[in-house]
Amino acid sequence: MVKLLHLSDVHLGSGLAYGYINPATGLNTRLEDFVASLEHCIGYALDHGVDLVLFGGDAFPDATPPPLHQELFARQFRRLADAGIPTVLLVGNHDQYGQGQEGTSLAIYRALGVAGFVVGDRLQTHWIETRSGPVQVTTLPWVNRSTLLTQQEALGLNGELFSHQLLQRLHLALEGEIRTLQPGIPAILLAHVMVETARYGAERHLSVGKGLTVPLSLLARPAYQYVALGHVHRHQVLCRDPLMIYPGSIDRVDFGEEQEEKGCVLVEVTPSGAHYQFLPLPTRPFHTIRLDFSRDPTPEIQSKLLAAIAKAPVAGAIVRLIYRLRPDQMHCIEERALHAALTPAFSYTIAPEVIGPNRTRLPGLDPHCWEPLTTLEHYLASRSDLAPLHSDLLAAARQLLEESAEPFWEGDPEEWESADPAQPDQPEGQQLRLL
Repeated sequence: MVKLLHLSDVHLGSGLAYGYINPATGLNTRLEDFVASLEHCIGYALDHGVDLVLFGGDAFPDATPPPLHQELFARQFRRLADAGIPTVLLVGNHDQYGQGQEGTSLAIYRALGVAGFVVGDRLQTHWIETRSGPVQVTTLPWVNRSTLLTQQEALGLNGELFSHQLLQRLHLALEGEIRTLQPGIPAILLAHVMVETARYGAERHLSVGKGLTVPLSLLARPAYQYVALGHVHRHQVLCRDPLMIYPGSIDRVDFGEEQEEKGCVLVEVTPSGAHYQFLPLPTRPFHTIRLDFSRDPTPEIQSKLLAAIAKAPVAGAIVRLIYRLRPDQMHCIEERALHAALTPAFSYTIAPEVIGPNRTRLPGLDPHCWEPLTTLEHYLASRSDLAPLHSDLLAAARQLLEESAEPFWEGDPEEWESADPAQPDQPEGQQLRLL
């Protein structure tokens, strides 16, 4: 039996806008949070006496991290080298420079020849000796389309045929690695991929249209006892036979991950199967306070805002206060009191939305519809002169919404939290999400 720790998606250096400079260290406090989460992961590996550590990719937000961030990352993983624990560092999409042909942010570990460290920047099977015996690890880094098909081969292929060709190439390449595996020795597939059956999180917006989505069946091969995944930030088990897991990211990148528990997984692998335990991390919470006063006839807006803040878990959290009101209600807001009430938070933002006067709308368009694509579809339906461009305009809009850093409202205003703090919280499925 080989005991291993599987972690992924550190993204060291992300979310710095939510932090501030710690005068005692000179570091951004959110950077310190991410380092603390990584330190806990490495601590778990040392405390549980693991034989192997697998990192599923995305060490930094991009392939050119500042030297300080590289040092902080290396300092934690150096603890594994000092303890003699073999470690596999897989290259994710954020670790690749350009299309992955000009190097990666993790290549330095191979260049320095760090003892016991393997850098997985290509599809390859590695034989690794551990304290509990040998293990076979096939590394599958983030696959760019240019990795599998040349530009000349891709010419003339439509989208569906192009994806089919890519998956076929990947299947053949993986099959070649499987044939090299030794029976009776634990075998693991370590892959940074987007599996089509996964429930995506914030990474869905970071990589749309830039990578290959693979079917679960391509990875769920009986030759492997454990499939260790990276890329998706939400922890989830995709398959039980073989065991296939996304451990999720180790800290929250933004409010899109507000409800996600962060951690890593401890796995025991034998030649016949694998068992796991999720190890949660004490990460800093994110919390949203969202209220709608736009239909409220009473003047008690300020007291309701303060009451909502008072009952929220604000202390030490990253908080956003979002409230909607009409122009005639703006005089009710005393911002100084809101700032004072939010002082216990680690950091906070206040985002009022003032509803303007009613405007003429297209016939049949719900005045409470806030979903941009729906609005665009109604508009295009009224413009017969743009009929030839409908599909292209909608596709472009989807791409813009996916890539845009600006949030937009999704959902029906009726589903917002009640402005009355005395009313019970709405079920999670009825909360409005801010993407």
